[in-house]
Amino acid sequence: MDLNTVRMFVHVVQAGSLSAAAERAHVPLPTLSRRIRELERQLKVQLFDRSTRGARLTLAGARLYDYALRGIETLSDGEQAVKSDQAQLNGRLRLSIPPAFEPWWEVLRSFQQRFPDIQLSVYSTERRVDLIQDGIDVALRVGAVADESMVARRIINYRHILVASPELIKKLGEPRSPADLHRYPCAAWAASIGARSIWALGEQSFELSPVFATNDYLHLRHYALSAEIMTELPPFLAAPLIAQGRLRRLLPDHPFPEQAANLLYPSHRYPSTIVRAYLDYCRDMAEQYL
Repeated sequence: MDLNTVRMFVHVVQAGSLSAAAERAHVPLPTLSRRIRELERQLKVQLFDRSTRGARLTLAGARLYDYALRGIETLSDGEQAVKSDQAQLNGRLRLSIPPAFEPWWEVLRSFQQRFPDIQLSVYSTERRVDLIQDGIDVALRVGAVADESMVARRIINYRHILVASPELIKKLGEPRSPADLHRYPCAAWAASIGARSIWALGEQSFELSPVFATNDYLHLRHYALSAEIMTELPPFLAAPLIAQGRLRRLLPDHPFPEQAANLLYPSHRYPSTIVRAYLDYCRDMAEQYL
């Protein structure tokens, strides 16, 4: 089996179509198509279901991809071990993180200071990216992980907090229970337009009718500082403003549920040296920044 052909096969899987793979690999499309057909003839199996929307793996193709990717990455690690000292890691690391996850910006900056020869490409999105199709090495995700094809490394647990400006609290009064929140105008985080907004506060639930909803916590923080609404924020976005007296925490005896931040990478993909360095560094440094 020709190694260059196998590399082309992996490019097609990761790019999602032959044309995109040809562009990414700088190979003429007819050449790439011919090499993939030759590989299928050699193996006597169909590797892709082709359509106008792209190329999707067959079961046989998925099985080959698992082995091919591990083999290519092992060879890549071998090349790197021969060419450079392991203490001087170099290459590109492709990451996905949620928007507004500000503390992670410092983790990434510190990581690059520790490994200056690693180039980072960071894709910030609320969308649950397909790590293989989107070419992502490691994704940071918040919440439960149900995808069995992913390995999850838990980084930290935290709880959101309810906040409002001192001016709004002075105007409307300090709430003593979730029932008191009805007199407050609320802004809420929402994954989609029209989604219901329910806060789990301790053992009680509070369904709100938000005057404003967004999937951007930085926008919620900005609005809370206007002294017009109360809202929920991740603790790392609220803590500096609480320390400055610009925001105050509400109902600390009625905490939001605990949630986890995890680093994810494909279970079938043995992590490269660079990925392992990133995972280990994040494990050691997360508590300092979050």
